[in-house]
Amino acid sequence: MKVSIFDVAKKAGLSVVTVSRVLNNASTVREKNRQKVLQAMKELDYHPNAAARSLAKGKTGVIGMIVTTLQDSYLDNIVQTVSVLLRDHGYYLALSVANHPLEEGAGSYLIQEDRVDGLLILAAVDEEPYVMELKKRKIPFVLIDNQKNHPAVSSVTVDNFKGGYEAAKHLIDLGHRSIAHIQGPPYFLSATERERGFMQALKEEGLEPFSLEPGEFTIQSGYEVVQKWLAQGDLPTGLFAADDFTAIGAVNALRQAGLRIPDDISVIGYDDQALASELRPRLTTIRQPAVQMGKMAVDVLMKQINGVNKRSTTLKLNPEIIVRESTAPPQ
Repeated sequence: MKVSIFDVAKKAGLSVVTVSRVLNNASTVREKNRQKVLQAMKELDYHPNAAARSLAKGKTGVIGMIVTTLQDSYLDNIVQTVSVLLRDHGYYLALSVANHPLEEGAGSYLIQEDRVDGLLILAAVDEEPYVMELKKRKIPFVLIDNQKNHPAVSSVTVDNFKGGYEAAKHLIDLGHRSIAHIQGPPYFLSATERERGFMQALKEEGLEPFSLEPGEFTIQSGYEVVQKWLAQGDLPTGLFAADDFTAIGAVNALRQAGLRIPDDISVIGYDDQALASELRPRLTTIRQPAVQMGKMAVDVLMKQINGVNKRSTTLKLNPEIIVRESTAPPQ
């Protein structure tokens, strides 16, 4: 037998009116009651008629999300968290992969013709065109891991300066004095902030970097930098790679040359990709709080949509160092 709204109300011990308000994301419902309704819906496997609700509310019941890639477990964790939470709020997630801002058939599709009630933009290379268009159309939106500081726009970011600082400090505390950094692309704010934190940690110890090398957040870029060092016959004792993919490329080149990690050189990455704990030796890295970022982004967006929070909200979360087997004191 099909579960009805009356079954949900009975299960939650609340009125049908309260359940209806929860389904319509009304701001007048107490959080405790909202959680009771959501739990009852989950236990009964109740799915409201999205089309009927959308007509009644004058909304689409869809939240859009624009991402630059799906080949990244850190970003994938954010997307999965967002998808589950939006479902709890009665929304469907429409995902669009866009390598370039507002490119035809990608992000622009979600923005046009009132197809979504709100939008989340995740780690865009250039979010400025989205910001301008969404503001013009008055569509609620939140930037996640944005590349520029937008004071009048809601965003959820990670303190990448702190992450870069902690990575360098970890190597310094182990006793390393010859430390290199393979950078991320300069158009990513996250990359420049990681480098800035790295440099600050070295400066406090009166150290100069062994080398600052351009990178692209790719396995190939990490591999090529280490190959260059090997050809020159000179290596640092410690390496901070701007992301885990770069670190994996560096590890590949070092192991190919017969070098031992961390005995000959310590390597630390960033992001805590799924591969980081599968690599041998397992990679020391800086973990970004992907689940927490997804939760906060959805919370901020729902408050915008429901008119609870009309001012922009900027949230900055802390990363966490995950010490594994790829770092050790210099031999």
